[in-house]
Amino acid sequence: MQDFMDAVIFGFKEILRAKTMKFAMTGGFIISVIWIVIGVMFWDNIISLSSSILSFVPFSLLRSNGAWMLSTFLWMQAVLITFALVFAFLGNLIMQKVQREKYASFSLLIGLLSAAFWAVIWFYEGGYIYAQFLKLLTWLPFETIEKGLAYLIGFYIVYTGVIVTLIFVTSAYSSSFLQRVTQRHFPYDKMHNEYEYKTIKQTVKDTAIFTVASIISFPLLFIPVVNFIILVGLWVWLMKDTLACDTAAFVFGEVDKEKLKEYKGAIWGLTFIGSLFNFIPVFNVFGSYFTELSMFYYLKEKRDS
Repeated sequence: MQDFMDAVIFGFKEILRAKTMKFAMTGGFIISVIWIVIGVMFWDNIISLSSSILSFVPFSLLRSNGAWMLSTFLWMQAVLITFALVFAFLGNLIMQKVQREKYASFSLLIGLLSAAFWAVIWFYEGGYIYAQFLKLLTWLPFETIEKGLAYLIGFYIVYTGVIVTLIFVTSAYSSSFLQRVTQRHFPYDKMHNEYEYKTIKQTVKDTAIFTVASIISFPLLFIPVVNFIILVGLWVWLMKDTLACDTAAFVFGEVDKEKLKEYKGAIWGLTFIGSLFNFIPVFNVFGSYFTELSMFYYLKEKRDS
């Protein structure tokens, strides 16, 4: 348990480093721009796909859980707007008071506090907000509800594409990324990278299975609580195998899945924590890196002991 907690702390400390944050944010920005362009180019096809899926959902379920989806979407926007307003009005003051190397960490802290603040508001007033959205959807004709939800689902598809690509890129560059972390914290420790090509093949396979599983389970996203379990389960499953194989190959010099089963509890736990980043836009760029860093530390501690 101590190794697990140390791995979590190491992962958080490392993603709060200015260089790590800059690396993750740069890659996340490029990937997001690419998916935005793809979304714009194929938007009509995406809406057509989401509308065809909605046609199989009963109207009552569509209306009820459509209100839940709109409420969640509003929460995400409130977090982002609060984060932007803080830096719009206090950005210059923050830059004067906060040291440059701690600026990125401070920005992440502001974002997390914004998310926590609005989470408290939604915890106490979520029922009222949900009821108002439900009234709105009741007043609107069915075609309007379907069209509005089709657009929300379209955004979700593009957002999922960003998350999957981030995991794939994290896996593809895991060797060079972890090598820099090793040189910074463990300069005398020799690691391995000759198994990198095998882990990339595993990533491609897992991504394909993840895509098929996401399509099959898509209608379940309209069921409260179940949708959260489905989303977390899919993200955990994808990152768990992919990033565990990456770090195992780097730390041990091979991918022994039987050996990894000895640490499955910690691997599932670390991946679960990393998957929670995906629920907050912008901060989702850190989820896969946190998972990889914490797994790296955990497996290294197990190897050395």
